[in-house]
Amino acid sequence: MHSNLTRRTFLGQAGLGLGSAAMSSLMGVRAASAASNIYPAAPHFAPKAKRVIFLCMAGGPSHLETFDYKPELDRLDGKAMPESFTKGQPIAQLQGKELKVLGHQAKFRPHGQSGLMVSDYLPWTAKMADDITVIKSMVTEQINHDPAHTFMNTGTAISGRPSMGAWVNYGLGSLSQNLPGFVVLSSVGGRNPQPIASRQWSAGFLPSRYQGVEFNAAGDPVHYLSRPKGVSIKQQDELIRSIIQLDKKKLGQIHDPEIETRIAAYEMAFRMQTSVPDLMDISEEPQSTLEMYGATPGDGSYASNCLLARRLAEKGVRFIQLYHRGWDHHGDLDKYMKVCCEHTDRATWALLNDLKQRGMLEDTLIVWGGEFGRTPMYQGAKGGAGRDHHIKGFSMWMAGAGMKPGMSYGETDELGYSAIKDVVNVRDLHATMLHQLGLNSNRFTYPFQGLDMKLTGVEPAKVIKGILS
Repeated sequence: MHSNLTRRTFLGQAGLGLGSAAMSSLMGVRAASAASNIYPAAPHFAPKAKRVIFLCMAGGPSHLETFDYKPELDRLDGKAMPESFTKGQPIAQLQGKELKVLGHQAKFRPHGQSGLMVSDYLPWTAKMADDITVIKSMVTEQINHDPAHTFMNTGTAISGRPSMGAWVNYGLGSLSQNLPGFVVLSSVGGRNPQPIASRQWSAGFLPSRYQGVEFNAAGDPVHYLSRPKGVSIKQQDELIRSIIQLDKKKLGQIHDPEIETRIAAYEMAFRMQTSVPDLMDISEEPQSTLEMYGATPGDGSYASNCLLARRLAEKGVRFIQLYHRGWDHHGDLDKYMKVCCEHTDRATWALLNDLKQRGMLEDTLIVWGGEFGRTPMYQGAKGGAGRDHHIKGFSMWMAGAGMKPGMSYGETDELGYSAIKDVVNVRDLHATMLHQLGLNSNRFTYPFQGLDMKLTGVEPAKVIKGILS
């Protein structure tokens, strides 16, 4: 039988095959099956977490109104901010202005057996005092919203890099045949809700099959998922099979990984048509569960998204990211802290409590926080004061999956301006998250433009061992 395979083509294709095998060996993570979308988990060591739920309070919640109690802040309320704290420091919108200290806008009290200090804005979070691990010494490197989100999600301010969810999806894959490995949900409520670009859950230079899929909490769960009117499931199945056959033929000719992504996307979309609508319909939940979350079916709220996060986790989604947009409190801090906490506080408690009751908290890592914190100094008139963006010290918390519960880690100075003890960079947060998933951040790489790229980048990143049980 005559073959059109030339010597040059043979060597090229053989080289691609050998290169792929070598890449798989070097990465230490087994390749995924495009057809099934179920990827054999290949952690470097035994994981504590099977999945991550990342609760992003977009806009930057104030650590000084949530977890970082500073009596000196109240003592200096309304007085000039000591210049020794701020001289030569990056301040987003207060540079060149008279800087005055703003005291806490709510009381702080110790809660639980741990005595964890939590503000009165968060009465439901206070009930979780013995379940969460608060990191009070977070620092980041970007002082404006979009680049700060980019840094929090990708470990760099350079646009176009893979998000942390995409990295996890690439490394471990989905636990479900019928759902993506990385799902994103968003809600709105509060002051000045900043837009969140879809590149925040992009796959970057990873194959696009690993990117996050945005689900809508109201209306159609996913755009263009439903079959067109007049098209039966049998007709659609035949069409998809024909397209996949053509794509596989093309794949055999040019070996483009994006064709594999297209094949997997067609197959996944077909399966999602039946699995997603039922999954997103929270009306089937018991009334007691809806009341626990404060959720109303179809309202697109953060509360409903928290309930959906639990349902997605149960069905095998590996990385679930919730954004609540409304925490950019440059003015009317007291008013909008109450608004945002009313939207999110109870539902966050309900999610953690629900997972705990179902025995899922022990292998689910929950992360709560924003892209940065807020300044000890105030903006605007004292009566309606707010706080500016702040990168040198802020708070986040983690829970479940091997975290030490009921503790705080790290410290900021007496005014909450700079992290001064056990400083935690965003990259350290990423390294710790990967560690709990069984992935060594230094070995977990992807070859791109001649480099072994990592979520944690080239800067040193450390696992925060002091918060691990």
